[in-house]
Amino acid sequence: MINELRSVTTFIRTVELGSLSKAAEAQQISPQAASKALKQLESSLGVRLFHRTTRSMSLTEEGQRFLEAAKPALTGLQQAFASVRQTREGFSGPLRIVAPRSVVQHIIHPVLIEYCRLYPEVQPDVQLDDGVDNWVEKRVDVGFRIAVSPQDGLIARRLFPLQLIICASPAYLRKYGMPKSLHDLSNHRCNTFRHAATGRLLPWTVKEGDNIQEHYVKPAMSTNDEMLELHAVLAGEVIAQVAAPTAAQYIRSGQLVPLLLENIADVHSLFLYYGSRVAQPLRIRRFIDLAVERLASRKGFVFSSEELRQAHIEGIAM
Repeated sequence: MINELRSVTTFIRTVELGSLSKAAEAQQISPQAASKALKQLESSLGVRLFHRTTRSMSLTEEGQRFLEAAKPALTGLQQAFASVRQTREGFSGPLRIVAPRSVVQHIIHPVLIEYCRLYPEVQPDVQLDDGVDNWVEKRVDVGFRIAVSPQDGLIARRLFPLQLIICASPAYLRKYGMPKSLHDLSNHRCNTFRHAATGRLLPWTVKEGDNIQEHYVKPAMSTNDEMLELHAVLAGEVIAQVAAPTAAQYIRSGQLVPLLLENIADVHSLFLYYGSRVAQPLRIRRFIDLAVERLASRKGFVFSSEELRQAHIEGIAM
């Protein structure tokens, strides 16, 4: 198809410029290559397109008919190429992003706001959904996942580990006391997260020694919304296992106290997914670059052991 397109282009440029050598020069190819392209086109069509002499070239009847049919089509195709290239290198058009609900508020939101300020001509289309798996069908440009790739052929960039921190408010600890071990949780008011797609109550993921395992708690409350869970913990109603990016500002301000520090798990990580960068429009590449720059190894979303220990000590002293 590409060779045929080049041959048609050579034919039309030859007609427009009056000679094969000028058509070759205009396309920045050799006269031999232009002559070969023209011969291939005539062979493919099974007709002669030009009457040739040593000094001139003139269209045959078949050549004139082909010119009248091919030139508008080629012009339209060239305009289509130019339009797509302009879009690819420009900063206008949609940017389709998918992400689980649990990460947007505290992780993606600041990046998205900064991107919108930098590139106001782009129209972000953000879909919050844990269940999107066919990204090609959904025409997704960039995605965030706390898991392995949802689809083969995608490029994955690990941004940072996700610590799962058991938290309570100072008010809860004053009222109900502090659990000393995972076993003690059976005597406390715990929240469990309900999987949005399956409706299943999810166990907490905890670390015991060198092992990561599931730990089931008796729910005093359950929800499939992370922000509702967070507000219940802040209000002193329940203990919950909260992802570090969500809990970070509240732990650092003393509104939440990290508990059972030896049981904090960080088996999961946040990943950024996208297709091949080779053919990515510039608006998508710039979002990827900005997200990686702002989020990769983001210390603000990850606690050191010492910082958690200090927050725990200060929290239980309140």
